[in-house]
Amino acid sequence: MTSTRPDQRFDQTLASLRAKGEPYAIATVVRTVDATSAKPGAKAIILPDGTIAEGWIGGGCARSAVGKAGAAAIRDRAPQFISLRPEDLLAAEGVAPGEERHGIRFARNGCPSRGSMDIFIEPVLPQPRLVVFGAGPVALALADLAGRFDLHRTLAAPGLAEGPADQVQDAFALETGLAGQRFIVVATQGKGDEAGLRAALSSGADYIAFVGSRRKFATLAERLRASGMAEEEIARVKAPAGLDIKAITPEEIALSILAEITLARRSAGREGGDV
Repeated sequence: MTSTRPDQRFDQTLASLRAKGEPYAIATVVRTVDATSAKPGAKAIILPDGTIAEGWIGGGCARSAVGKAGAAAIRDRAPQFISLRPEDLLAAEGVAPGEERHGIRFARNGCPSRGSMDIFIEPVLPQPRLVVFGAGPVALALADLAGRFDLHRTLAAPGLAEGPADQVQDAFALETGLAGQRFIVVATQGKGDEAGLRAALSSGADYIAFVGSRRKFATLAERLRASGMAEEEIARVKAPAGLDIKAITPEEIALSILAEITLARRSAGREGGDV
């Protein structure tokens, strides 16, 4: 029986994560000093909880620090650079374990080998997904303009004019259960507004916005409350959608919404980053 080689397992794990749209991080050893079990070029795949799924970047002395840094890279959506060094070397340089200087986070290497190792960790995140409910001018302008913003786009329009919520939910079914940031804009503009909002609120999306006036949304919100929907759920909807740039035309409204989505994307994982 032929066993799978480590490089094959590595590639298979990567392929599986990509196919599922799951976030992960790649840790790469870029420099070593003195004796270390991993050498420059060694790689490992890290999952969001810090688990090392595949690869090799050293034994227990390195795995914990690398796992934590990998989880942080995924959570903060930003690369990490860590330097593992013996405690006496850290002390001699005046840095403490966990301290960060000039973009380098230092960690203690307690291995008997007393080697040092620098590791670059890069998050690999699924493409953010934008779902636009509607077929009117604003919905079409938004779907078109979003193509310039590195967003996976879905325009969900069938069945909205007639109504039932399950038709709207079916249009969104392919998007639910996927990893990565998800944004929904209900731009139905009178053709399935309540159904669109219900489907959006049941999706667990990171951002939900409604294209329409405050008065119109207030009326819809009352209907949602009357049907038993929790106030905190209704409060998740940004209405009117978009940043206040005094937009008038469909293209300007689409721009204001994409500006708000960009703010939400870049603020994710940062302190005080709620939009």
